[in-house]
Order: sequence, then C-alpha cells, then structure tokens
Amino acid sequence: MNVVYFSPHFPDNYIEFVVQLRMKGANVLGIADAEYDNLPMRLKSALTEYYKVNNMENYDEVFRAVAYFSFKYGKIDHLDSLNEYWLMTEARLRTDFNIQGLNNININDMKYKSKKKQRFINADINVARGKVISDLQTAKDFIAEVGYPIIAKPDVGVGALNIYKIKNEDDLKTFFEKGQSTPYILEEFINGTIVSFDGLMDKTGNLVFYSSAVYQAGVMETVNDDKHFFYYTEREIPQDLEDAGRRILKEFELKGRFFHLEFFRQADNKLVALEVNMRPPGGFTTDMFNFTCDINIYEQWANMVVNNDITINLERKFFTCFISRKWRMNYRYSNEEIIQYCGNRLVFHDHIAGVFSSALGNYGYIVRCENFDDLQNYINFIHELV
Repeated sequence: MNVVYFSPHFPDNYIEFVVQLRMKGANVLGIADAEYDNLPMRLKSALTEYYKVNNMENYDEVFRAVAYFSFKYGKIDHLDSLNEYWLMTEARLRTDFNIQGLNNININDMKYKSKKKQRFINADINVARGKVISDLQTAKDFIAEVGYPIIAKPDVGVGALNIYKIKNEDDLKTFFEKGQSTPYILEEFINGTIVSFDGLMDKTGNLVFYSSAVYQAGVMETVNDDKHFFYYTEREIPQDLEDAGRRILKEFELKGRFFHLEFFRQADNKLVALEVNMRPPGGFTTDMFNFTCDINIYEQWANMVVNNDITINLERKFFTCFISRKWRMNYRYSNEEIIQYCGNRLVFHDHIAGVFSSALGNYGYIVRCENFDDLQNYINFIHELV
C-alpha cells in the first residue's frame, strides 16, 4: 500500500502515525519543506522515501511530488497529514490523482463555517446564530438582531487564529478599520463550557472509537488572555453528546477519518454546536486517548488505513487531564515538587514547542486518575500561585 504523508515531522507526537503505518507494511512517502537531515531518526527509519519541496503552499510543487511517487511506486492508495491546515490541498490532490477520501466535491462543507452551520441544522443540532458579513452596515444589522458581544471568525480558518470578541461599537469599528483579507462570519456569543466529541471512523463509516473532553476555557480566551488552562477526557460520555455527535457524523457521511466536534454546554444543559474538524483533536489529545483507555490510537489508525481492521478497547479506565503552565505566572510549586506530588499518576510532562505555546502553555503535564476529585487536586496543585 502506498501512503503519501504530508508534513510527517509535524507535530512531534504525530510521527508515531508514520511509524505505525510502516509497521503495518505501508510504503510511507513523505512530503514537506524541512531538510531531510533535520528529520528525527525515528521518522527517517519509517519513511520509504522523502521528497523535499521549497514551499508547501505551492500546489505545482506538491503536485509534482505526488506525481513522482505515483510514477515510481504505482497508484497512491491514501494521502493525509492529519492536520487541518492542509485539508484543502489534500482534497485537491485526492481529486487530481483519484485517491479515496475527502475531495473537491465534499470538502467545502467541512471547511466553511457558514456551510457547517447549515449542516448542523440539517442534523437537528442547536447552533449559534451567524452571518457572513462584507461591510459595516451588514454587521450592524446582525448585531441589532443578536446584541453584543459577538464573535468574529474567518469563514475559513484554523484553530483560534484571527478570531475576535467584539464587545461594543468601538470594537466593531476597530475590526473594520483593520481590514480583513478573507470573508468573516459573525456569531452570537454563547455562554457555556466547551465539550468535544472526538473519535475515529473506519472506511465503511462505522464509529470505532470515541471520546469526550471538557475544556476549562476556549482556545480563543487562552490565547488572547495568555492564561494557563486545563482540559480532561471523560470516563462516561453524556448520552445527549453522543447522540448529537452521531447525527453530525451521519450528516457529513464521514468515512476513514478522525474527527473533532466541539459544542457549548450551556447552564441549562443544552448543547450548541460550535465546530466540526475532520482531523484528530489538537495538542496531546491523541496521547490522552491512549492514557485514558490503555490503547495505542496511532497503531489503530494505521491498521484502519492499511487493513480497515480496528480492535479498540472502549473501556475508559481513567480521567486524563492536560494541565498547562505559562512562564509569566509565579507558581508556588517547582517542577520537581510536582513530579514528587503526582507520583505515577503523572504520565507525561515536557516543554511545549514555540508554535503551540500560546494555546497549550510553555510547559505541560498529563495526569490520569480513576477519581475526578483526585484529578482536581492535581490541577489545583500545579496551578497554585504564590
């Protein structure tokens, strides 16, 4: 089996996807703009061949790379990066090379927030009211309907980049004075806790693994306010969340992919759909899947790609929590004291790479516990300030 893998070195923990593909017998053909000599040895050993391009944004370059692999190895059976940034490029390449998966026909409804909102409505899911705007008057008309504050997002965007909370008319004026190079959608502000429904679909559209995370704060607030935060995986998935997630997956007819669906859980317990991403949840969440269930999700994904054969234990044995720290904050306890206090419940800790630090913090800890009260104690200990 020939698998083209975009940007196989990024992020670091996703190298394991490439390793597992090779262990399942696939030819893994890497494309990226990094120098081959700078790739980690574990990744080099897993790649059948690597093609360096000067610019991953240049479609002609990446097209030639895939064409070269197709000429040398035969038909490309799978193409992926598991990274939202490259979804549109991947879809275009799958279309041009007749590769199974998301293509130019079905990708738009998964990338444009305005189109996703309509698909949520089709799936009978509550949504925040929203409108794509092009001028100040259209924005004012929408705000007259929903009131301040509002959230302004690129209609096509990745993560929390270039998202603004607009609290009043001065903020709105400033937003338009900046000038935006891409269409924006305005949405009413929803109060609530962000919860996710995450998992993996096999190639025939069966839901073979699913999980849920609860977030202390949204990525937008974490980035804009430069705060530390935490999020944790649940041991029991609320039934209404699972039902809503399944309806969305059915609406999108998703097959052979990870997914990350986000909702607001409001004070009255109502769910409001926020976002759908057809890739794994970010940060260290794939590792948290493993720690929660004592599985290897990297191996299971590779087995799905190569053999469409997945055997995952869905017993969620632990609450697993990622807890971040920001260097600007004055914490009471040292790293050594945290390691000693958490003992064997601390399953990971490390510095966070610069590109992720605004969202994930400068240093991260992952702890797991069978009891939520114990988990809360570790969160409080790690975050306690002087």
